[in-house]
Amino acid sequence: MDQCQFELNAEFVRLCDLLKLAGITESGGQGKVLVANGEVRVDGQLELRKTAKIRAGQQVLCHGIAVTVIAAP
Repeated sequence: MDQCQFELNAEFVRLCDLLKLAGITESGGQGKVLVANGEVRVDGQLELRKTAKIRAGQQVLCHGIAVTVIAAP
């Protein structure tokens, strides 16, 4: 499994946008499709809300890539 970190510069990022910003998808729309198809987990739990608010400290897993969200310094 590949691992990467995403530095969060705000209070939260929408899940579909995080998938795009982390390079897992090419667009937020593709991210929405992955979420709708049940291919995304947040903190180990299946997440079906396309615009779920992802905050620092959470981990998103999709297509073998684990993205850990960290707060910006």
